[in-house]
Amino acid sequence: MKISLTFLALIFSFFTTTILAQEGTVNINQNSEIDKLLELKKDVNAKEKNYRIQIYNGSRSGAENASENFRMNYSGWTVSMQYETPNYKIWVGNFKTRLEADRALLRVKRKFTNAFIFKPKKD
Repeated sequence: MKISLTFLALIFSFFTTTILAQEGTVNINQNSEIDKLLELKKDVNAKEKNYRIQIYNGSRSGAENASENFRMNYSGWTVSMQYETPNYKIWVGNFKTRLEADRALLRVKRKFTNAFIFKPKKD
């Protein structure tokens, strides 16, 4: 019995040192230009118009009412009025991804059933 306990203790200590011996370091060699490209991409994404939701298209008075109604029900999103002859349009939000816009559209459609997502043309 004494031999088997000694044997088990020896095996246990062997496996413990084997597990602890698997340490190391990782060195990443990366071109410094990659950091500059990432910063440039962030700047472009911040300025770029992504996805928006249109909640209204029609007369000026209707657009003003829709804009005010939206602001009362949904705070924190940008609201802008656009004019394209002969109609006024109300655009809301500025979403970076289509998924983000889709989630917002589900909320907006509760009050504005004709709302839809679009991607504005570049200026």
